[in-house]
Amino acid sequence: MKVSELLNAGRPTLSFEVFPPKTQEKLESVKSSSRKIAALQPDFMSVTYGAAGGTREFTVDMVDKLQKEFHIPVLSHFTCVSSTKEQVREMLDSMKERNIENVLALRGDVPEGGGKTEYLHAADLIREIRALNPDLCIGAACYPEGHPESADKNEDIRYLKEKVDAGVDFLTSQMFFQTELYYRFLYRIREAGIGVPVCAGIMPVTSAAQVKRVVTMSNAYVPQSFSAMVDRFGGSKEAMKEAGIHYAVNQIMDLLANGVTHIHVYTMNQPSVALRIKEELSEIWKYEVSRSLT
Repeated sequence: MKVSELLNAGRPTLSFEVFPPKTQEKLESVKSSSRKIAALQPDFMSVTYGAAGGTREFTVDMVDKLQKEFHIPVLSHFTCVSSTKEQVREMLDSMKERNIENVLALRGDVPEGGGKTEYLHAADLIREIRALNPDLCIGAACYPEGHPESADKNEDIRYLKEKVDAGVDFLTSQMFFQTELYYRFLYRIREAGIGVPVCAGIMPVTSAAQVKRVVTMSNAYVPQSFSAMVDRFGGSKEAMKEAGIHYAVNQIMDLLANGVTHIHVYTMNQPSVALRIKEELSEIWKYEVSRSLT
């Protein structure tokens, strides 16, 4: 099933993201975690590439196995950094052979020292994918606080519209820690004529060590309430995990209360975190689903 069909069905969706290992040695442990997360029966899952697309073979293999075993749509990340057009065609052929019909098209992180690529921007990759496989469901990333490389938010939205016009069916947002920023972002992109569904990206930060890495990676604004939580509970592994899950759940409840019904959780390959979030939202989710059916 295509992710776009789920997102346009008029009911809320909860999806989980996992990432494959960087090395063969860790493959089995990551497979185990991914299977446990898939067993929670999210509406769909996504599997990332590593830096510069370095784990693309692991990604395609995981997507194939997860969707066959758990019968849920699984979205494969697809980056173009350091890729030739021939490699892109080969990957699309491989996905088609495995009946993978959902991709998230990204430029990807440029490796240190640059790197040869035949695609300068994600929009270039999206046009290529759409031309080679018109039936594929294509997602793309969006940045509520602006892409770090954009001069300003207006430029960022112009580039986003270019991606959407190139053939994007839906968007998934970068993580954010203040929902008001996300609401303002949604207003701006709708005003710009971007009408495709958007999944709100939520990352439960469950350790103090994670905070600096996550903020550096996402360039996300850290509200005072989040900083206070880390300062208060960061010294305890158990307390910080509990606090991080509750913070994420509160974000999701705020989003649902304000009409945002597509939630994408960056699980960091932690089945216990995915399970807790689903449990915490259980009754609220039942209510939201029942509302969508009336």
